[in-house]
Amino acid sequence: MDRASEGGEGGGGVRAAAEEREFKSLAPQAAMSRNARRLTGEEPCPFRTAFQRDRDRIIHSKAFRRLAYKTQVFTNPSGDHYRTRLTHTLEVSQIARTLANALNLNEDLTEAIALGHDLGHTPFGHSGERVLNRLHPGGFTHQAQSLRVVDHLGKESHGLNLTLEVRDGILKHSKGQGPIFARSDEDPATLEGQLVRVSDIIAYLAHDLDDALRAGLIKPDDLPPELLAAFGPRSSTRIGAMVDDLLIASRIDPDRIRLAFSPAMENNLLELREFLYRRVYKHRNLSDSLSRSDLIIEDLYRTFAADRNLLLEYYPIAARLEGPQAVCDFVAGMTDRYAQALHQRLFPKAGEISAAGVDIQPF
Repeated sequence: MDRASEGGEGGGGVRAAAEEREFKSLAPQAAMSRNARRLTGEEPCPFRTAFQRDRDRIIHSKAFRRLAYKTQVFTNPSGDHYRTRLTHTLEVSQIARTLANALNLNEDLTEAIALGHDLGHTPFGHSGERVLNRLHPGGFTHQAQSLRVVDHLGKESHGLNLTLEVRDGILKHSKGQGPIFARSDEDPATLEGQLVRVSDIIAYLAHDLDDALRAGLIKPDDLPPELLAAFGPRSSTRIGAMVDDLLIASRIDPDRIRLAFSPAMENNLLELREFLYRRVYKHRNLSDSLSRSDLIIEDLYRTFAADRNLLLEYYPIAARLEGPQAVCDFVAGMTDRYAQALHQRLFPKAGEISAAGVDIQPF
């Protein structure tokens, strides 16, 4: 059986033409939308491929809209140009799509994974994630919660029924602080998912540095000279340097693509990441702000865990969920400003002033 006749969801002239273009133009290792599968079978769309449909479901979800008010690094920034979790997601998506296009991989799958990769992120960024991981039985990671959002919580708790390829890329997008390309069973199953993982790293290294400079946490001459020489003076030159090196260093044969950075660039990436952890993410000004955020998350989690009636008042779908998991879903789904406003309502003596006027109707 040749690739043109394998699997697929069938039907739909416009969609079929798009699937045929994929088969004729993409690299042999690219994921083909005609072969995509879902946990629950459904009629295919007549004019969109399976991956295009996934992308649209993610963009139209409430969880995606809430990313606009979730912290990337800075909580309640004073300027309009700091990244949020939403702008981070869009930057990851654009970098990943650029790489997918250059490598002749499936842009639609890449875009869908990138747009969905942080849907389960907590308010107040990784600080909120650490608090929930400490409080919630069994722990918490934003990547597992992102999968939970698309499988169970999206579309009024019916789930989005995304393809297995998109689900895999969302679950396995986070690399942690280890080597950039440490091959393991935890790697995404598709090259498109691997592109999103590395694009996430490229994006946050470039824009977190940019935001830290804007905030005055560091000065331009604080960056080691070798890193300034490698990445250049602006976010755009940093992204360009990383993307260019990846495309040059990756192995691209007719039957194999292996993603890689040059040894020099990978070393520079690790040094830049270490610099950000040491000089930015652990900066006293940032730590002081996040300490207050940690208290908000802990207070909310413990309050709703202790009072199911109160939980049902603000999170009615908890009636269909297990107690601790419902509390975790509710708190993880909050935006920064919703969490602050709800905390002020429940703890009026706490003294927050930044969340006045925020709508805190039930989810």
